[in-house]
Amino acid sequence: MRQFKYEQLANTLKAQIDEGKWQENEKLPSIRALAKTYSCSKISVQKALHTLEARDIIFVKIKSGYYVSASKQASYINSAPLVMSVPTLINVPELFYEIMKRGAAFDIAPKPIDNAQTPQNLLLLNRHISRSLRNKPHSNALYYSAPQGDEELRQQISKHYRKRDINIAADEICITSGCQNSLFLALTSTCKAGDIVAIESPAFYGVLQLLEHLQVKVVELPSSFTTGITAETLRDATNKWQIKACVLTANFSTPTGALMTDNEKQKMVALAVEKNITLIEDDIYGDLGFHSNVKPLKSFDTQDKVILCSSFSKSLSRDLRIGWIVTKKHYKKVTHLKLVYQLSTSQAVQNGLTSFMADGSFERHLLQYRKILLAQRNQLINGIKNHWQVSTNFTTPEGGLSIWIELPKQINTLKLYNNALAEGIIITPGRLFTSTDNYSNFIRLSFAHSTTGHRLKALIKLGDLCKNILSYPLGSR
Repeated sequence: MRQFKYEQLANTLKAQIDEGKWQENEKLPSIRALAKTYSCSKISVQKALHTLEARDIIFVKIKSGYYVSASKQASYINSAPLVMSVPTLINVPELFYEIMKRGAAFDIAPKPIDNAQTPQNLLLLNRHISRSLRNKPHSNALYYSAPQGDEELRQQISKHYRKRDINIAADEICITSGCQNSLFLALTSTCKAGDIVAIESPAFYGVLQLLEHLQVKVVELPSSFTTGITAETLRDATNKWQIKACVLTANFSTPTGALMTDNEKQKMVALAVEKNITLIEDDIYGDLGFHSNVKPLKSFDTQDKVILCSSFSKSLSRDLRIGWIVTKKHYKKVTHLKLVYQLSTSQAVQNGLTSFMADGSFERHLLQYRKILLAQRNQLINGIKNHWQVSTNFTTPEGGLSIWIELPKQINTLKLYNNALAEGIIITPGRLFTSTDNYSNFIRLSFAHSTTGHRLKALIKLGDLCKNILSYPLGSR
């Protein structure tokens, strides 16, 4: 679905508020001034302001104008005062594998789920897959799927992207076993050991794991916790080193939930063309925008400099293990590498997903799921505000699955992880999102589940553990 002008303006203004261009209780420019600055109609400005007012980002004073809401600035967090790292091989902490064994910490207090409460969309998805298993059991058992994946599924994915204002042909899409697999194929197709790859900081720890395995050198680029990495920061890196590729999440990145503006996405793609850099885009959260559709970097790519990677694991089901990779230039190499590392993808699951998407079930699911995630984000944030007695700053993302929390510097979140684990609570320490020593007092918490019942109790207990660490004598920390 094409994003309206007022939605684009609302997102731009919101990003500028997050960046501190206007402080709490500060008056925004007049409607006339905003219309002139952003080359749009007064009606578009008014609708953008009404959108931000409905989201409690700004408020109106009668006969005065619009002002930044104090409540939004109270949790404002931009980025740590970091410097660009130098290219280096990296080592992923052993703790990464421990947390992965516990479900990657998307649930602060996991416990067995009552299958009687399974959402209707998952029951429907399972029916589609079961029907597919029954339809061609002999054929599926005796033949492999084509290496590029089922054509009808690729057509449905192509159709889905058109709703996000991007035209991707089915023959540019290769089906994979998930986004992590897609990122691996993208990196393996474009880089070799010893090459320099730039990543945003903080970065998805799965990417760090891949880069360690491939033995490439990594440059971590300081990024805004709200608007992500900038083209100018990447340009600075290219002026120092020969960057081969850059891996980034433009839409609702983990751990911060940062969303790049369309203007910055356009600049990033233009820089990739200028410097001959491959951008490897992790768009796994791109369908999870709460208030508007967001464009992938790939939508600004006319020179095939962006390899788009994604999957259904965050938007539909972790269990599917179906993802995709989009590229023209590297398509042949990607499909060859898939044959080497994976060979094939389940035909029954692909066919079931195809019919699930074709009858509109996936789109209906996303409409409902976004509302659920927004409510769960607010539950998590309100739980922290209402029950924690330690000073915190955190992001308030407009999509995705997680928030990024800064705790007092005295709290080492690796120590907090062990303390919490003893109480049956699982967190993701900030140290996992970098190859450096940064973010030692940060954690990522997810709102993939509701913060009610036993999870709310776990969140309250986590706040108490933070408070207890602060109360320790200095020498005992």
